[in-house]
Amino acid sequence: MISRNQRINAFVKLGKFISNPQNASVIENWIDHAKSKNNWFTPENTAQSLNAIASQYLDEDKLTQWAAQYPEPESARKIGIVMAGNIPAVGFQDALCVLISGHILLAKPSSDDFVLINALLNKLIDLEPAFEDYIRFVERLNDADAYIATGSDNTARYFHYYFAKKPHIIRKNRTSVAVLTGNETDAELSALGHDILQYFGLGCRNVSKLYVPEKYDFTRFYHAIQEMDKNYLHHHKYFNNYEYNKSIFLVNAVPHYDNGFLLLSESEVLVSAISVLHYETYRTMDEVSGKLAASSEKIQCIVGSSHPPLPQTVDFGKAQIPGLLDYADAVDTMAFLAAC
Repeated sequence: MISRNQRINAFVKLGKFISNPQNASVIENWIDHAKSKNNWFTPENTAQSLNAIASQYLDEDKLTQWAAQYPEPESARKIGIVMAGNIPAVGFQDALCVLISGHILLAKPSSDDFVLINALLNKLIDLEPAFEDYIRFVERLNDADAYIATGSDNTARYFHYYFAKKPHIIRKNRTSVAVLTGNETDAELSALGHDILQYFGLGCRNVSKLYVPEKYDFTRFYHAIQEMDKNYLHHHKYFNNYEYNKSIFLVNAVPHYDNGFLLLSESEVLVSAISVLHYETYRTMDEVSGKLAASSEKIQCIVGSSHPPLPQTVDFGKAQIPGLLDYADAVDTMAFLAAC
């Protein structure tokens, strides 16, 4: 069995491999291959994801302190993971949790993100050959002792049916929101633009809805994010979505704002379409708090200022830089694995 220190050291080496400029050609090859299989995975987005993994998940001090909070399981179990593929390497955190816990990973990557997950885990085996007995890519998960599955609300019903008899974490659709007061700086609004648009808004940590004071003027917000236009005007899949949604708004006479690449529409609905951002107005912060509490099971994180304070607020620009303790759906994956 690999000791916990060995496991941590292997992941630290992986982080250093990703960050080392001498390995740039290898990383560029991963990035190019990922884009060839999935056009949503632009080189910029994939590089950002890999850098965030290296800095937030694979730092030695962070890894050591995080792992020390959890007991070792009594024995290694086979943990089946159904991975999402909406943003680059999104399934990596679950794989990290399973392997740091000392369990055996049965990985079923999404076809949209197989390239990066395969590259990262095979590089991990290169760095620590003992992991070869702990990492398996599989098509079926019949042999698993426990499951972690990420998907939509519809696939969650399927997962519940098939995985009901064994320990499991089953994740549904979630999204993120931002609360504005009208006192944000231009820098904060610019950073919010990244929370909304990074990865084309496809992640559960992407902001899909704003809560704004009554009579809020969106002029400063649009001005603050305008410099991002080149990343979205020239991406055909994103821009096709923008043109389609704009045409729907125009045909149906839906009131909206438009800056040429991001549409704003008033709606009580949390989740918005690609290239669309919903907003809802409020009178008091207590009103916002009540709405957030009522929708807590659908919200991954809340972006905003620390003044006034809101529960679990993430700073502007940090939504897509989760740390080791930022578990999806607020379910402690490591605690689950320790109990398996």
